[in-house]
Amino acid sequence: MRREMRFFQALVCLGLILLAGCGGSSSSPGGTSSNRWQYTALGDSLAFGILDTQGGGYVHRYRDDISTDTGATVSLINLGVNGAHSGELLNSLKNDPSFRNNVAASQVVTWDIGGDDILHAFNLFQNNQCGGVDNLDCVRSAVSSFMVNWDGIVRQILALRSTNNTIIRTMDIYNPFVGRLVLQGTFNTLEPFLDQVNQHIAASAKANGIPMAQVHLAFNGPDGDQDPILKGLITVDGIHPNDAGHKAIADAFRALGYAPLK
Repeated sequence: MRREMRFFQALVCLGLILLAGCGGSSSSPGGTSSNRWQYTALGDSLAFGILDTQGGGYVHRYRDDISTDTGATVSLINLGVNGAHSGELLNSLKNDPSFRNNVAASQVVTWDIGGDDILHAFNLFQNNQCGGVDNLDCVRSAVSSFMVNWDGIVRQILALRSTNNTIIRTMDIYNPFVGRLVLQGTFNTLEPFLDQVNQHIAASAKANGIPMAQVHLAFNGPDGDQDPILKGLITVDGIHPNDAGHKAIADAFRALGYAPLK
C-alpha cells in the first residue's frame, strides 16, 4: 500500500512539473517574459549621456517612460559611444558580437547618429579647411558618406530585429549652432546640408516602418532657425543637451507610442 502511494505521489509531482513547463508565463517575441523587455540603445554622445547631471541621457529617461507607460520591467543596455560617427556605428553592428547579440535579444532598440559627422565638417568649414572653391567640399562629402552609412545601419538593425515584434525608434539631428551661424552669416549656407541629412533620415525611417522622433523640430522649431541655447536645451559646452534637452528628446520618443508591443 505504501509503495502504491509513493508511486501515486510521484505521478502527481511529474504532472505538476509538466504542467508548469507547458503553462508557464507568456513570452514576448524575443523569448523573454511579456512584461520583461530588454532595451538596447545605440548612438553617439547623446545616447551615452555626456554632461547629463542626472546621468544616462535621454535613453535612461526613455527607459523609465517605457516602464511607466507599459508596465513592463525594462533592462537597459546602453551601447552609446561618445564621439561615434555613423561609420563607426555601422562597423560595430556588422562586426561587434556585443552589439549584434544585444540588438538581436532586444524588444526595444533606439539609435541616434550623425551629429558628430556633421559637426566635424561644419568645424572644418568655419576654419576655412573644408576644401573646394566654396570651402564646402568636406560638408558635401560628410553628407554623402552619412547617407550610405545610415542606410547600412538600418539594414543591419532590421536584419537582427523586425518592426513586427520590436519597438524600433530613431531620431533626426538638431542644430546647436543656430545663434553662432546667424551671427557669422553662414546659417543659410550650412543649414541646407543638415536639412538634407534630416530629410534622408525621415524618408528612410518612413520607408522602413520605423517611427522617428522629431528632435530637430523640438530644438530648432518648424523653420530650423530657433536657437536651442536660448530655449534652455543646451549645456555649458554649447553643443550637447542639458537635462531639459535630454528630457525633450525622451519626450519626442515617448510621443511615438509603443507599437507593436503595446
